[in-house]
Amino acid sequence: MRILVVCHRFPFPPARGGKIRPFNIIRHLSEQGHQVTVASLARSSDEAEAGRGIAPHVHEFWVDTLGKVAPMARMVARLPTLVPSSMGYFYSPVIADRVRRALESRSFDAVLVHCSSVAQYVAEFDDLPKLIDFGDMDSQKWLEYANYRAWPLSWGYWLEGSKLAREEARLAAKFDFATCTTRAELETLRSFGVQRPSDWFPNGVDATFFAPPADGAYEADSICFVGRMDYYPNQQGVFYFCEQVWPKLRALHPELRFTIVGASPPPNVRALAELPGVSVTGSVPDVRPIVSRAAATVAPLAIARGTQNKILESMALGVPVVCSGIAARGVDIVDGEHLLTAGSAEEYCAQLSRLVSDAAERRRLSLAGRARVLSHHSWPSSMVRLDGLLDRCVESFRSRRAAS
Repeated sequence: MRILVVCHRFPFPPARGGKIRPFNIIRHLSEQGHQVTVASLARSSDEAEAGRGIAPHVHEFWVDTLGKVAPMARMVARLPTLVPSSMGYFYSPVIADRVRRALESRSFDAVLVHCSSVAQYVAEFDDLPKLIDFGDMDSQKWLEYANYRAWPLSWGYWLEGSKLAREEARLAAKFDFATCTTRAELETLRSFGVQRPSDWFPNGVDATFFAPPADGAYEADSICFVGRMDYYPNQQGVFYFCEQVWPKLRALHPELRFTIVGASPPPNVRALAELPGVSVTGSVPDVRPIVSRAAATVAPLAIARGTQNKILESMALGVPVVCSGIAARGVDIVDGEHLLTAGSAEEYCAQLSRLVSDAAERRRLSLAGRARVLSHHSWPSSMVRLDGLLDRCVESFRSRRAAS
């Protein structure tokens, strides 16, 4: 088939959460013999230039560079309307016109949209099968933010979340099939009363790239956190860990070191390096040398939607994970068997103490975690599931046309 894939972040290089899933979808569809065209957005000319590396995986790609001023203006303009501001931010007249002309000329056999904020480009076209991959239900993320931010930001997040929930329900009804990353996200979508067919397929991880060190060596006095540090849930997670957990844990293990790995740390995150035993790396070319040698990684997130790729990557590297229950919800695991969860500072201390003190327990979780990733979160198995969902999307389209 000739498939148009529309996504909100240009999916190459696949170096962060919003790019990894669409890139693997695109690569798989191309490998299956489909003719794939990508329509997407870049934040800067540098990002657009880096995105040219997707060329071997697609028939064609269309990219528009948003810049800074115009997206913010469109976002603010939608504040007094029923339209979510995120729809304004991700609107490009250039991409809208290119997509419209292509669909009007029947240049494609199917459309796959990743992320609700760019569904606006194709929602009103009705004469070809359309699948929307929400990934995470973004409305719920904004509503969760509202619980953690002070006024007036809390009101702004509540408003955006409320408008987006309404829009997600409306969009799902405009597509022949809707998908999410996890069962929990799918349950949220279905709670909106959506009648169109829907299902989920998981995120995966490149377990060849994220492979354990051949010698199995690690540093028993090292733990780490990995994630972009300009992302509020990650900031909130490391602040909680450093304030509530770290003093207790280091009192038990004075030699322990905690490394915060991730791009774009703001000054208040960099300041955490002043704490005894804490270091903040900023951007690194490759997280594997740091993570793979750690005794454990932590993901103490209070806000977490969908699948945390940082958890999958650590498990693939054979590094045990200690995380919040909400962060674990997006990964297909058995708590205590494949990773460890904690709900309080005391529980984090207890779980991490086990791992840094007991080499046999660490090895058990290391082997079990990687095995679970290979069996439940490999991209090939996830993409087989996607193939079936695309078939169901086409069937849904045909049924809808036959009934009209």
